[in-house]
Amino acid sequence: MQIKIASRHLNGLVVIEPDVFEDERGFFMEVYRADQFQALGLPTDFVQDNHSRSQKGVLRGLHFQWQPPMGKLMRVTLGSAFLVAVDIRKGSPTIGQWFGIEASDRNKKQVYAPAGFARGFCVLSDVAEIQYKCTGIYNSQAESGILWNDPALDISWPVNNPVLSEKDGRARTLAQWLASPESDFFAYRP
Repeated sequence: MQIKIASRHLNGLVVIEPDVFEDERGFFMEVYRADQFQALGLPTDFVQDNHSRSQKGVLRGLHFQWQPPMGKLMRVTLGSAFLVAVDIRKGSPTIGQWFGIEASDRNKKQVYAPAGFARGFCVLSDVAEIQYKCTGIYNSQAESGILWNDPALDISWPVNNPVLSEKDGRARTLAQWLASPESDFFAYRP
């Protein structure tokens, strides 16, 4: 079975589509294979797996971590969600630009967003489960978020009044993040 890159965006973000074997019993797919990821130039050193379940209209994000830098391979294993990643790398030619895609248990699309991207999602189905592999161990002292509705980003979220955590509702803007000394951890390197 092959894992292939469906598309690339914003100098680092990748949409991945695995081969899926389906028959009357169900399906089987390889979500991650180190040898194929390495051949595609994707990271192979994932150190933490996370699993989230949310109700329709819940928006989580836009989250990121700078120490250790954390990339995420995200997929929806139940229901559907709008996955979003925003380039927050200082000096990047695509800084402040975003990419979004509907991922679901049906289309089985995955999104890899490296360190230097803020990531989030909005649940479209009655309930959704999102799983993501991380390239860094979670560190509460070196993580933050960008405000989901920062006017400078102009993200076309599929919901007007999302259900947010208190923390996500008071996240800083991209401009506030770029003015912080921590933003230097994400200097763009072509």
